Order: sequence, then structure tokens, then C-alpha cells
Amino acid sequence: MSYIKATEILPKELLNLIQNYIDGEYLYIPRRECNKKSWGESTKSRTEIAIRNTNIFKDYKSGICIKVLTSKYYLSEKSIQRIISQIKKKE
Repeated sequence: MSYIKATEILPKELLNLIQNYIDGEYLYIPRRECNKKSWGESTKSRTEIAIRNTNIFKDYKSGICIKVLTSKYYLSEKSIQRIISQIKKKE
């Protein structure tokens, strides 16, 4: 996250008003509800995890045991079981 200088974008009157509440500190201003992005929307993370999970399920269906899948994908047994269970429910 990059910072923008308030002096560069805010009118002087508004800056003075904000300084009455917080002077020289960092202030986070959240996005408007209509501009919020869901997790993974800005990156490829969501797609990459979906592909990984599909591959885990394919490997499982081809006979690879959960213990081997944990080593192959660097996940816990619980995580592998959860992924398999979620995909089974979708089918």
C-alpha cells in the first residue's frame, strides 16, 4: 500500500480540520463499500488455488493417498481432506 500526502490532495480547510483530531499520525481511510474488492481479485491467487485444489482432487481420485498429497502440496492432512470434501460436495 502506498501513501499519498494529504497536503497534495486535500483542501487546506479539510486538512486543518483533520489535524484537530490527528496531527502527524498515520490515518487509514477505508474504501467505499461499492469499491471493495474480494480476496484474490487483484492477483492470481484465487485462480492458482483453484487449480491446485483441482489437481489435488485429481491426484486423490487417481489413487494417491492423502499422506503423499500432504508432502506433494505442502499442506496438512486436514487441509487435503477439506479440499477433497469440498470438491466432492460440488460434484
